[in-house]
Amino acid sequence: MGEQVRILDLAEDLIRLSGLEPGKDIEIVFTGIRPGEKMSEELWDRTATYEPTTNPDIVLLAEENCLTGEPLQQTVNELINLAREGDADAILRILDEFIPGAAMRSVPPPDLTSVV
Repeated sequence: MGEQVRILDLAEDLIRLSGLEPGKDIEIVFTGIRPGEKMSEELWDRTATYEPTTNPDIVLLAEENCLTGEPLQQTVNELINLAREGDADAILRILDEFIPGAAMRSVPPPDLTSVV
């Protein structure tokens, strides 16, 4: 994925690429971090075990308790139904249960603003 990029640098580059000047033609407003937002993204789960592959830049997750096939489809269908019902707490519970290292319930519950 490459090196980390600051959002401010990205915004300024996009403004310049549009032929405008940051701060003059377009003002950048800092709104602060919202609940659930991260300051950086971890690419690797420190608790997981990885196996090498023939490509040195690609590793394989060695965990065997990952959802696949029919159980995965059932979980996705359950998430869709819960989204239609607007049950954010149940959605967060399922995400915490099935995503390794997830801590979805540790942040304030989101406002559901769309329906599938």
